Amino acid sequence: MMSRKKTITCGIAALAVLVGIAAFGRLWVVMESSRSAVADDQVALADVQSQDKAAIARGEYVMRLSDCAACHNPNFAGGYKIDTPFGVLETSNITPDRETGIGKMTERDFFNAVRQGRGDHGLLYPAMPYTAYTQISDKDMHDLWLYFASLEPVKQRIDENAGMNFPYNIRLAMAGWNMLFFDNNGFKPDMLKNEAWNRGKYIVDGPAHCSVCHTARNALGGEIGSAYLQGGSLGAWFAPDITPNPHAGNGSWSDEDITQYLKTGSNGSSVAAGPMAEAVEHSTQYFNERDLQSIATYLRGVTPSSTPVAQGFRMDEAARSNAALSYEVNCSACHGLKGEGISGMVPAFAGNPAMQNNPTNMIHAMLRGARAPHTEARQTAAGMPAFDWKMDDAQIAQVLNFVRNSWGNQGNEVTREQVATLREQTGAQQKLPTPAMK
Repeated sequence: MMSRKKTITCGIAALAVLVGIAAFGRLWVVMESSRSAVADDQVALADVQSQDKAAIARGEYVMRLSDCAACHNPNFAGGYKIDTPFGVLETSNITPDRETGIGKMTERDFFNAVRQGRGDHGLLYPAMPYTAYTQISDKDMHDLWLYFASLEPVKQRIDENAGMNFPYNIRLAMAGWNMLFFDNNGFKPDMLKNEAWNRGKYIVDGPAHCSVCHTARNALGGEIGSAYLQGGSLGAWFAPDITPNPHAGNGSWSDEDITQYLKTGSNGSSVAAGPMAEAVEHSTQYFNERDLQSIATYLRGVTPSSTPVAQGFRMDEAARSNAALSYEVNCSACHGLKGEGISGMVPAFAGNPAMQNNPTNMIHAMLRGARAPHTEARQTAAGMPAFDWKMDDAQIAQVLNFVRNSWGNQGNEVTREQVATLREQTGAQQKLPTPAMK
């Protein structure tokens, strides 16, 4: 009997040792940073003096590809708040200030922070998309380093994870997250694909980090590989499906539709709003034509999502009549009596697949309003007013059901409960009471 117990105990101990070795090996893989050895480890960012204007200009372009300004603010001093299911993160100061920024970092430190998620204060959270930036090339990283060295230092102290809930405010916990979800590998081109496809994949999966928003995540915040680019929740916003699915994704868009949307924020059927408007304004409008075409080429070849066609929702005649009147009074001046919109400024509703899928963005826009991005190509950025003060949850749901099921559209029902949830989530006000007639 004792021998049997001893055998079982030894077996469990051996298994624990094997598991420990495997875990250590996996941790070694995700923390391994030998790629960064190509970077200088002597000169601090604040001390770099480069006269290579061409490299600095290339670095600025890499910064635009990576959309650094949207999160770290145009002066790169940070302070932008990011709501996560685990608390609120505040973006860091990445100017060359020695005390409150990254001025003390060497180039190798910078490489490790951007590509491996290892910062001055410990492991970074994946809200800083090092999970995608790990694919950025050495050359692009070096140029980006020189660009940041050219910036003016800004003194602004940020406590990045002060708003994170326990135990997620413990940075060391990210080691376990990395073991589960971080693929610590650089970009490898597919030799069976052409140059445009590979360039598009490099941008989409690397600096532009599209999957960070457009891919659904599991309960621990890891991207679900099987749902690649098929749409993901951003809290009060939704990053839509950008696969070639013809009714749920971009399958009905031409290459020109994709490039125009990224360059201007609008392509006739869709106008960027919320986080995507920020991405267009700070990032994609600066992409050169070659890169825009490469992105379109790559996205066209992505496996389409299997999202089925929406079943549609049939409103009763009284509700439809009320909704049609409300639409005419409140919406038709911009969106048109027949849902035709205004080209380049206001999205068309008629025959628009984007109006028929996940309704989060439409509800958000109705409640809080929305603003199109200001771009060089579209100087007049259209804005939509908020209707939270004017309509209750049922009225907003009714208007959206009318829009999503008119002019050739068939969208699933929007419920008053969905509107109520988002009203609370966005901090939108309740409908103002109607004054009593005397």
